[in-house]
Amino acid sequence: MVALITGASSGIGRDLARQLAKKNYDLIIVARSEDKLNELKNEISNSYNVMVDVVVADLSDEKKCIKLHNSIFKNYGTIDILINNAGFGDCGNFTDTHLDKELLMIKTNITAYHILTKLFLKDMVKEDRGYILNVASIAGFMPGPLMATYYSTKAYVVRLTQSIRTELGKQKSKVKVAVLCPGPVDTNFNNVADVKFSIKGQSSEYVAKYTVKKINKKRTIIFSSFWVFLYRHICKLIPDQLASFINYNVQNRKIQ
Repeated sequence: MVALITGASSGIGRDLARQLAKKNYDLIIVARSEDKLNELKNEISNSYNVMVDVVVADLSDEKKCIKLHNSIFKNYGTIDILINNAGFGDCGNFTDTHLDKELLMIKTNITAYHILTKLFLKDMVKEDRGYILNVASIAGFMPGPLMATYYSTKAYVVRLTQSIRTELGKQKSKVKVAVLCPGPVDTNFNNVADVKFSIKGQSSEYVAKYTVKKINKKRTIIFSSFWVFLYRHICKLIPDQLASFINYNVQNRKIQ
């Protein structure tokens, strides 16, 4: 069994690789940092009897996303699991945040997910097997002032995954797709986004361990805790304007 994980050099992606190695999955780990990927490869290879293939790639480049798929299919055929995890955020008033960083975020958080999901899904559908997990966030269910672009990218990922899931169901396909929606997680995301969460986040190890237990189940949306699940449903009950007001105040406390 082979699993490909993007954004595997740190945080949730790194811990998902560790957890899947425990389940005897051979791994293809993808990120921009070659040193961190090789460090993870050595750690896993010394602990588990699995193959670890390191791929250094910047997935904000569309051509590299396509090249990644073509290379993996040539070497491995149809893989068993794809986990789209690479991504980052930013925080601040929309008029103050940098356009170049936001466009890079859209390419990484949306375009790369879209390309890789489509290309690997087509392979899986042909063989009627496989599993795709797109990592989003509880942010994907609500407006996010002061993190407007990030919240919007995660909303795209949630809706894309839900829509594909319905299409596969209508086709009676055995391929499964799901979306992981954690709340705050203690990872390097906070540093990149220039935020500091006002509530304690979950560990990436816990989120990864919980997520791997849910892989290949019939769940479309994986919440990382009961409280995240509850918050999502509270946001369904209150007006969007109120949710936006609440989130503005929450985000405002994050800005360092």
